[in-house]
Amino acid sequence: MNSAFDPGQLDWSKGGGLLPAIVQHARDGRVLMLGYMNREALDATLAGGRVTFYSRSRQCLWTKGETSGHVLNLVSMHADCDADSLLLLADPAGPTCHRGTDSCFGDAAVPAQAFIGQLDALIARRERERPDGSYTTRLFEGGVRRIAQKVGEEGVETALAAVVQDDDALRGEAADLVYHLLVLLRARGLGLDDVAATLALRHAGR
Repeated sequence: MNSAFDPGQLDWSKGGGLLPAIVQHARDGRVLMLGYMNREALDATLAGGRVTFYSRSRQCLWTKGETSGHVLNLVSMHADCDADSLLLLADPAGPTCHRGTDSCFGDAAVPAQAFIGQLDALIARRERERPDGSYTTRLFEGGVRRIAQKVGEEGVETALAAVVQDDDALRGEAADLVYHLLVLLRARGLGLDDVAATLALRHAGR
């Protein structure tokens, strides 16, 4: 939980004791849903780590995924500048929408770059679960040296495509390079977040 968040500073007066709570995927930035919280729902979320809302129709608390198992695991919570709405970063355990989609706003609301985060999460699951027949599983079982060799090969092919091939070829080789690089990072216990943090530090210190 982010240390800067202070529930005591929230303004509950404007919405009759309710605050709108936007839930965003903590890894890839997708907006997953909008709900409402009263103080009890906020306290339950902070205490249990699973996002809990106040149902305006049923007039009671409800924890997202309490029947389906598709809970939203809280990563951090932030108030807006007026302290009258909330942004929750969460790690979803399955589809968020009752229709079975990842976001209540549909796939059209997903930024294109968000797929890189989804791919990083998928690679992390492959590393943990090692499903049979998966190319990613074979890469992990080959070890870091073999994965590093693939990254080197894809890097050369990407550079050559940039010089002597068309844009479609370059896109394809770049996609192969990014995928294998994510696998290599995960094999070393790292992920896309670690690279992003390093880039952010470099940018801040420029």
